[in-house]
Amino acid sequence: MVNKHVGIKEEPSPEEVAERQHSITRTDKTKWQKLWPVIACGAGLFSDGYLNGVIGSVGTMLAIIYPKQYTNSPAQSNVASIAFVGTLVSSKRTMFESLADQVQQLGNLIFGWLSDHWSRKWSLFWSTIIIIFFSILCTGSYGAGGSASGLFAALTAYRFFLGVGIGGEYPAGSVGCAESTGELKAGTRHRWFILFTDVQIDLGFVVAAIVPMIVVLITGEDNLRTAWRVCLGLGIIPPLSLLYLRIKLDEPESFKKESMAKTKTPWMLCIKFYWFRLMIVSTIWLVYDFSAYAFGIFSSQVLANLLGGSEALWVSFGWNTLLTFFYMPGAIAGAWLSDWVGPRNALGYSVLAQGIVGFIMAGTYKYLYRPENVAGFVIVYGIFIALGELGPGDNIGLIASKTCATAVRGKYYGIAAAFGKVGAFIGSKTLIILYNHYAENDPIKAGQYPFFIASALCIFSAVVSLTLLPHIGQDTIEEEDARFRIYLESHGYDVSTLGLYAGESTEQIVHKHADKEAA
Repeated sequence: MVNKHVGIKEEPSPEEVAERQHSITRTDKTKWQKLWPVIACGAGLFSDGYLNGVIGSVGTMLAIIYPKQYTNSPAQSNVASIAFVGTLVSSKRTMFESLADQVQQLGNLIFGWLSDHWSRKWSLFWSTIIIIFFSILCTGSYGAGGSASGLFAALTAYRFFLGVGIGGEYPAGSVGCAESTGELKAGTRHRWFILFTDVQIDLGFVVAAIVPMIVVLITGEDNLRTAWRVCLGLGIIPPLSLLYLRIKLDEPESFKKESMAKTKTPWMLCIKFYWFRLMIVSTIWLVYDFSAYAFGIFSSQVLANLLGGSEALWVSFGWNTLLTFFYMPGAIAGAWLSDWVGPRNALGYSVLAQGIVGFIMAGTYKYLYRPENVAGFVIVYGIFIALGELGPGDNIGLIASKTCATAVRGKYYGIAAAFGKVGAFIGSKTLIILYNHYAENDPIKAGQYPFFIASALCIFSAVVSLTLLPHIGQDTIEEEDARFRIYLESHGYDVSTLGLYAGESTEQIVHKHADKEAA
């Protein structure tokens, strides 16, 4: 059978793939020995959720402290965005949030390349160091002479480099986490990946919503200068707590056997084999982040409008906490759903349901918008959020990690995650602009139009997912490695050069690792 999308003459038969497939399950390891690398690789994404989420509340505090300087400065749109820029190289309403998207793209790409061509372990370690160091600098940001403009400039600069580290967590951490799940029991691998990637991100967002509320309650609204620094400073603790585990990490088994770190990468063959699949995964991720991050950014403002200007700041933060909490049931339930029905179906049908709920919410927004109906707004919007996590939130990273071979997984994931951050950047700009355009004169349209747009994109994403994504099973990583080896061999590539120990057989690699552990 000719495959027009991957550029090979003939797809290998299932029997041929099975014959060439190597199991990466190690029977000489305890369950904890198999599980802790999954935790160490993936749990750092909690920092991404917290640091991206808390900056929205920090921006709200800065706008209160410096009403004229902050509102009229580029910082309002760039402080949040700048961290996303860093993510591109290594993946929620202020200047700091918008640049964040772009920077994280940078982190996605850089660390995606490093994790393939250098090391999964050390790429992850150095992204952690960057996060710790620049989180400290963000917390201590100070303008020359105490000026507000200097403070915003410093915070923007530090957030840029922080974004690179956050962006590095995506490819370096997620691909290592996916590969480590291959040693766990079949039938549970998807859920373990999700529990220590997307669930961690969402937990970070929930904590990022709770912390500002508690801190403002403790400090009082007269001490917001202290409150915003405390909120940022607490973001130093999670990556610091994982540092030791990441030093102790070993390279995943599949990386040891299939890596191209010690050999020349056949770029054109890789592109021909994976370009179409990568385009599909990247498109779905872009569409998801377009709405997910943008809605996360202005949800606080929507709630503030619903509650009215007389409410205390901590009350607004409290409602936002409840809203953000809806991430968790969707994310946790989706971890099991992905194992039961497969990532493709879990993503496609969940995002289809999300689109339907979004259209209902847009149509009834004139009723939900009323301050007396704020509880109803939170519940319906919460269902919309939960469905997003049940499907694309949980599964897009898993799909990006498991639809390509180990040799190119970091770059593949990094590119897809970078497209996601492009979507987050575009969404945080366009939907906020749309909201602000109507907010003063027609607040109903200001809320309706973003939901119409996001819901239409959900339907589009569902169609693309269900028709163009491949099936992803429990052993997809090994199967994909076998397919890729067969393809490379058919085009004259010497597959004996693959792996960290080029020229050795799989059995020799396993025995060498066992001897190392015994010693």
